Amino acid sequence: MAEDKPVYKRVLLKISGEALAGEKHFGLDFDIIRKVCEVVKKCVGLGVEVGIVIGGGNFWRGVKDGGDKMERSRADHMGMLATAMNCLAVADVMEQMDIPVRVQTAIEMRTIAEPYIRLKADKHLKNGRVVIFGCGTGCPFFSTDTAAVLRAAEIGADAILLAKNIDGVYSADPRKDPTAVKFDSITYDEVLAKHLAVMDSTATSLSMDNHIPVILFALEDPENIYRAVIGEKVGTVVK
Repeated sequence: MAEDKPVYKRVLLKISGEALAGEKHFGLDFDIIRKVCEVVKKCVGLGVEVGIVIGGGNFWRGVKDGGDKMERSRADHMGMLATAMNCLAVADVMEQMDIPVRVQTAIEMRTIAEPYIRLKADKHLKNGRVVIFGCGTGCPFFSTDTAAVLRAAEIGADAILLAKNIDGVYSADPRKDPTAVKFDSITYDEVLAKHLAVMDSTATSLSMDNHIPVILFALEDPENIYRAVIGEKVGTVVK
């Protein structure tokens, strides 16, 4: 492991809330969180600067759970609060493992987290701290995937590591279509033209406009995070 060299200096890791719930599909699986934090610690040990955006789907999904029962903006705000809970849980596990970490939120919650300030986040990263960005963009109608791309662009990340419940980008949903083919790499244009479920179209367009490569892989094996950082082939690269 001592010989491993990172190919990225600064990365933005996006973790879906559902991935943190594990097989329970709701709430938090601390065994999974600990495994993820162990791998992040290895990346930090290589000198990689790590920012993290976490989704909130293990507690609440604005569009899906709010549906037509409540106003969309309020449902999305509830989703932002769900992400904050996930950020605090992951930060706590990191602190237990002596990983220097700060939580910054797009909605001010001064008693529990720092407000998101780009220059402060940049300073934390340069000082070897992991920065966990909560509450998405702070605006309704934007997904946490879009928040991940936005934060990646703001902090000048070299790549976005998209850790999901699927091991790459496929030509169709592999759970529904057994003939679905997995791509090793694909362009943003192809993703948008074929309506492939990598990220929502807003997030995809934003990463394309800012020339940030996205590596999508399964969080089922958290070591995939480390493999992506040192340049091993994992999942699908969108560029």
